[in-house]
This record gives sequence, structure tokens and C-alpha cells, in this order.
Amino acid sequence: MHILMVLTSHDTLGTTGLKTGFWLEEFAAPYYIFQDKQFQISLASPKGGQPPLDPKSDEPDFQTAATARFRQDAKVQKQLANTLRLDEVNPADYDALFYPGGHGPLWDLAEDKTSINLIENFIKHGKPAGFVCHAPAVLRHVKTPTGEPFVKGKRVTGFSNSEEEAVQLTKIVPFLVEDMLKENGGRYAKGPDWSSYVEVDTCLVTGQNPASSEAAALRMLAILKN
Repeated sequence: MHILMVLTSHDTLGTTGLKTGFWLEEFAAPYYIFQDKQFQISLASPKGGQPPLDPKSDEPDFQTAATARFRQDAKVQKQLANTLRLDEVNPADYDALFYPGGHGPLWDLAEDKTSINLIENFIKHGKPAGFVCHAPAVLRHVKTPTGEPFVKGKRVTGFSNSEEEAVQLTKIVPFLVEDMLKENGGRYAKGPDWSSYVEVDTCLVTGQNPASSEAAALRMLAILKN
């Protein structure tokens, strides 16, 4: 099995002057779940090279066993520093797709035509695709082959409005993930703030927040086994 993980290249949190990027746990936890099952993993980002790490996710309060493992793993750090450029990716080479979150994807991947086309290709071929926390934002403009919003009528989750309010970024982000999914016809559901919660609809897997990243990756594995 060959899994493509797509990370953001965006590092600026709106007009705040603060930095953003991908959330470390949401990358590390799924990465090691896939690796430990002997899956081949490729990494890509819109600009290629080193994707920006959200500095908040590097703070002590947000460290996990997976992030600690990453810090000791020079091989994975080197791979992360040399992501493929997204427009160089051939979707036919991969069996599954996974997008870690962080606020960065709200600005670049949600509007990136290459990313949109990539996801639509996976949909067309019935390949599983997973999105955690803010990563469901990248489904904003994704369409089905008939031209309808991909999430319409599907069970989905993602970073909730209440969680965005708790981190005081409601008025900073370009749009709210929960609102967007609902506006596009998604059957949005969520668990308690900051708890692990995952929705699965056929080959679509979505996780609500960082705590959901491991569970989302495990649900991806279950789909790939069938």
C-alpha cells in the first residue's frame, strides 16, 4: 500500500503577524500508524520542500508519544523537509490519501486547484481519503463527477465552531470548517470539544480535532483492509 500525505505550505495566520502551518500531532500520529503497518508513505505540499510547522503544536502541552518519536526520527524529519511539489504527484501511484490539519490549509489547500483535482481523482476511483481537524477545509470546492459538492449528504466532521472560538481565531480564519461543511450539504456531527471523534462515509474519513488523528488513521486502515 502506498499512502500520500499532503501538508500545507502556508505559514501566516491571517493578518495577526503570527505563524501557522501544519499541526505536528496530526502528521506524526497517522504517519507512524501507516509506517508500522509497512505502508509506503510519500509526502507532498503545494510548494514542495519543508512545510511550515505551526509553532503552537510544538509547545510542551501538545506533545504526544508520536511527536516524541518524530523528534528522534532523523529519517522522517529529512523526508518532511523534502516533500514533493503537489503538481508533480501522479494520483495513480497511490492507494490512499491523507491530509493533516493545522490552520494553514484554510488559506492554501482549500483553494488549490491541484489539490482539488487530486481529491476528485481519488473520489472517482473509490480510493479512501482522510482529513483531520482543519483539513476537511480542503473539501470546500471539491465536486462529485456530477458537479455537486462532494460532502453533500455525507457524514462529516471537522474542527468545530466552539473549538475555533476557544482558540480565539473565529474572526481570523477565512472561514469556519463546521459552517462550510454544513453549507455544502454535509451531515456534520461532532463530539465534545477536544475529544476524539471520527466520521466515516464509504471511503471518506474525517476527524474533528488533533485528538482524532490517530483514530482517523486507524479507520483508514480498516477501509484499506477491505
